[in-house]
Amino acid sequence: MVLLIFIQKGSFTYRGHTHTQWGILRVWVERKSVARKAGILIIVENLTVPLDRRVWQEARTLHEAGYTVSIVCPKGGKYTQPYEVLEGIHVFRHPLPIEADGALGYALEYSWALGWEFALSMKAYWKVGFDAVQACNPPDLLFIIAGFWKYMFGKRFVFDHHDINPELFEAKFNKQGKFHRLLLWLERLTFKTADVSIATNETFKQIAIERGGMDADRVFIVRSVPDLKRFKRLEPNADLKNGRRHLAGYVGIMGAQDGVDLLIEAMDDLVHRQCRSDIQCAIVGSGTELPALQKMAQDKGLSDYITFTGFLSGEPLLKAFSTFDIGVIPDPKNSYNDKISMNKVFEYMSLGIPFVSFDLVEGKKASGDAAVYARNNDSKELAAQMAHLFDDKELAGTLSEEGTIRARQLLKWENERARLLAAYDLVLSDKQKTAQRPAPHPAR
Repeated sequence: MVLLIFIQKGSFTYRGHTHTQWGILRVWVERKSVARKAGILIIVENLTVPLDRRVWQEARTLHEAGYTVSIVCPKGGKYTQPYEVLEGIHVFRHPLPIEADGALGYALEYSWALGWEFALSMKAYWKVGFDAVQACNPPDLLFIIAGFWKYMFGKRFVFDHHDINPELFEAKFNKQGKFHRLLLWLERLTFKTADVSIATNETFKQIAIERGGMDADRVFIVRSVPDLKRFKRLEPNADLKNGRRHLAGYVGIMGAQDGVDLLIEAMDDLVHRQCRSDIQCAIVGSGTELPALQKMAQDKGLSDYITFTGFLSGEPLLKAFSTFDIGVIPDPKNSYNDKISMNKVFEYMSLGIPFVSFDLVEGKKASGDAAVYARNNDSKELAAQMAHLFDDKELAGTLSEEGTIRARQLLKWENERARLLAAYDLVLSDKQKTAQRPAPHPAR
């Protein structure tokens, strides 16, 4: 910003009139005091804060490390205030239309969100200030906002790589084609614009390097492991069992690629083919497929055996987790699910919940011997493994113990925290070097 200061240099008389001579002192000033703490703006589109556990955990970590943190996100659940300060973190929220389903729906949702996010980034800048923008995909369009702040105002861009959208499209629609190529192009532009990338696992790091062209030393793996200081067992919610002996639980988003229909098929096998009346299932979460899944359960005569709780967070979510006898990860094996790290893997292990999953590549890397695995995306085999875990208490106890050990020894947030802060040390040291670079001599 330029501040023009007019200075009276003197006066002179001409034809009986006194005239004042003015000089102009041009002073370049920063909008905020240079003494303020470094600021970070986090933009997330697909979930509000603090309900997005990964984003909120990162924000808390950065705030505790001394950064000034702002977040731009949609409204959701009980969090409808357009602006509030939570635990010292500034949260700016925008309205969002109904969750997208189909090409037109996605175009509407993302265009609406992008406009709001840009406007709120301006508001966050003037109200709080920031030196770096952290954009959390999906979609891979947030580089447009980050690029504006980077190229126009010298802010740094940290890309928090949550999802691999080309693979997600392929898994949802079972094809590639022009739209798949467009998603790859947007992904490359995001990496090209980013100064640093945060990956959720080794596979995502390789994508950043090989597809995105990023230097390996600018890609930091920060896994979505829970902070065990806050993520703990609570008193179980006995109502979820519906009077039955065993409870299988699922927590997550319900989209076409998430395989919750396979869990309902497995429950159908357990109840109607194996004649099990001692098993209840709790499905926690929301998503575009929720109405169809509820109808599917009703059509199969499973309404009394499957409870759809809707979206839960905080204490109600932890109480639901604490009631599960086993967890289920029904996401089918495909090019997308093989590459991602699912929050529920870390959450089940952190709380000592034995669980069943299909044999996914990154899932098996994370869970190791803390789970049993079904093959071939077969709902009957999923049902068989669920029954095995319910009936074999010794096996369930072994898996629970292994998961707890892995969570406490190998999957510690302290390690992820260190890598997150190292990413910001690097990106903000870049900014400082740029600011300290001597200005070129003006042309004569």
